[in-house]
Amino acid sequence: MLQAQHPMIGYRNDFPALNQRVAGHPLIYFDNAATTQKPEQVIEAISDYYRYDNANVHRGVHELSQRATQAYEGVRPKLLTFFDAGSDYSVIFTRGVTEGINLLAQTIGKQRCVEGDTILLTELEHHSNLVPWQMLAKETGARLDFIPVDENGVLLLDQLESQLSQGVKLVSLTHISNTLGTVNPVQEIIELAHKAGALVIVDGAQSCGHSPISLKEMNPDFYVFSGHKMMGPMGVGGVIGRTSLLESMPPWQGGGEMISRVEYHDFQANEVPQQFEAGTPNVEGVVGLGAALDYLESIGMDRIQEYESELTGYGYEALTQLSGLTLYGPNPDEVEERGATLSFTMPTIHAHDLVSMMDMKGVALRGGHHCNQPLMRKLGVPATVRASFAFYNTKDEMDSMISALKEVISFFRR
Repeated sequence: MLQAQHPMIGYRNDFPALNQRVAGHPLIYFDNAATTQKPEQVIEAISDYYRYDNANVHRGVHELSQRATQAYEGVRPKLLTFFDAGSDYSVIFTRGVTEGINLLAQTIGKQRCVEGDTILLTELEHHSNLVPWQMLAKETGARLDFIPVDENGVLLLDQLESQLSQGVKLVSLTHISNTLGTVNPVQEIIELAHKAGALVIVDGAQSCGHSPISLKEMNPDFYVFSGHKMMGPMGVGGVIGRTSLLESMPPWQGGGEMISRVEYHDFQANEVPQQFEAGTPNVEGVVGLGAALDYLESIGMDRIQEYESELTGYGYEALTQLSGLTLYGPNPDEVEERGATLSFTMPTIHAHDLVSMMDMKGVALRGGHHCNQPLMRKLGVPATVRASFAFYNTKDEMDSMISALKEVISFFRR
């Protein structure tokens, strides 16, 4: 049994939400692409902040405000170390990837894009990396173009240089597809985009908690992440951007903290990063994020990626044995890397019905378009069932999911 053999399984005990029953069954949580569970270390860090250090940051000289500010600001260098960013980058805290991309669209996007310019995306993008650019395109007269994908969800790059030559000012793409698990060759794309004079934004929602990231090697202009995808709290994330670019960008939201001087008819913006953090921040969320970073580093991102890859390969092989099931995305045996996500459909069974029945057996999956409506249309399906994994999941849980799927499929075939 894997639980008795693999050292990663010991970390399950750190996650209280996993130790419960749903509909009379032990919970099997396979919805990690939507949000990961939180370890006790993160929960305790947030509780301790509220117990002992609750105060507003940057604005007070009293002890609690000083401690809160130190805890809040201390997470910025942790993030730069965690993502191997180096001194060329700075951290802007946001509510997550969605707010981070909206911030970039309304600042650097408006600076760079005018009528006739092109914003290049991929056909894999989550709505949070699509709709903000659609809004910007409508506002500025810029156009959107897309790097296409093949039937397995792999980017087709044979025309990329030609696409980049068509007035592309910004490239924004996901690192790992939230639906198909495709790991995009972001470093190669960044190199080509920079040669063409374009800036590159990488959506790291699905890579930040699953893969070791070196921004020094990747070399994006901006990397955007969400804390709740990496064992941290909801409502906190950030933009890690080149400091020189951030300093050239206009403010986005106005209010307290983002100013250095205010007159009745004008204001002077604060320095980066405070310039982009108007109002009272999510201090407890940032504190919890810092605890999540410490926790992940104590395990090792290389170990996490290796184990999740093994688990995903095991699940992919098991799902291929189910008659009539269609799997989407790259075959783990045929690609160098694959994200810890498996999407599939069953004929005559809608994804929502299948997921609801699986929930009655204690298996938490996700059914729907996964904020990928254009991709679903390209695949020719209204929705898929998605199973997504983290390092606290096991092969035993995978076996239980397969057994439950067989029972549900048999029920629908009666």
